[in-house]
Amino acid sequence: MHGRTRILRGRLGKELNLASDNFSPVAPEVLEAISRSNTGYQPAYGAESLFDSVRDQVRELFEAPNAQPFLVSTGTAANALCLSCLCPPYGIVYCHAGAHVDEDECGAPEFYTGGAKLKPLIGKHGRVDAPTLKNTLESAAPAGVHNVQNGALSISNATELGAVYDCETVSEISTICGRHGIPVYLDGARFANAAAHLNCTPAEMTWKAGISALVLGGTKNGLLGAETVILFDEELCWEFELRRKRGGHLLSKHRYLAAQINAYLTDGLWLRLAEKANTSAQYLCEQLNAVPDAEIAHPVEANMVFPMMPRCLHQKLMSRGAEYFLWPHDADLNGVDDELVKARLVCDWTTTKTDIDRFVEICVEK
Repeated sequence: MHGRTRILRGRLGKELNLASDNFSPVAPEVLEAISRSNTGYQPAYGAESLFDSVRDQVRELFEAPNAQPFLVSTGTAANALCLSCLCPPYGIVYCHAGAHVDEDECGAPEFYTGGAKLKPLIGKHGRVDAPTLKNTLESAAPAGVHNVQNGALSISNATELGAVYDCETVSEISTICGRHGIPVYLDGARFANAAAHLNCTPAEMTWKAGISALVLGGTKNGLLGAETVILFDEELCWEFELRRKRGGHLLSKHRYLAAQINAYLTDGLWLRLAEKANTSAQYLCEQLNAVPDAEIAHPVEANMVFPMMPRCLHQKLMSRGAEYFLWPHDADLNGVDDELVKARLVCDWTTTKTDIDRFVEICVEK
């Protein structure tokens, strides 16, 4: 069975579910907002009055009066549509070697850009390394027309390995890209978790640091299914609208997306949910540090923990009902008992200390 679906389900169920923040329930405030919006008639395709409120909320949150938000229902759509506006078909989208756009989107960025090439770059903990980026851009297209050209850079914040780019690093990367005339896109599927860790403003994390476009993720953080693309370059807006429609991602009953985002951005719900998940991940990390033979492989800066643990310990946990993924996804649960195998443990806004304590209790019990 494919590694990403190979989770052993035991008798304890949700109590030990650390598989993915995609598995988590919807926040009650969001469900209530959807229900409130489900009365009467509203114009379709984003013309509803509630989206006007969302636009104002986004502009206030990002301190960007001319920023334009667009709502889609999936992160893949957000990433692929944005990159198609930022990179021509004869260009390169640079990204980290473990980036979601490269590993987990079934070629959607290449498809929507019309054939742009993705070029993975190295860097610790899922972060693009600035010196590597600089050297790569400086040596690009040595044969002119015979090579693909510089197109765009995509970074993830938080990264797929749970690390966070600080604002200074984003600014450094954006400056390097600016010298070569390429825009920087921010895949913010876990942007809220990054913001909760950094304790700085969304503006400082994005356009003030040189970001041209981003997605403010919500599906992994308590929403039913809504992502907010935010464009800081007004010249990109019409093209994005056309590509969203042409790609089949302009929802007619758009008000249900707007209802989710409106609730998400009201009274800081987006950040509070992420803070809960981050706090649980920190607690999980602290508890695992006391488990013999367990090692934490990456910084715990968002809502994910990547422990290296003996294979026999994974077998015990999963046999007792713990649900999580080995990492990378093709890691084998069968093999030498004491060999260290990495796992990905993901906390969400519903994860509790009780869940974590039970997980660690199984780890240390004889």
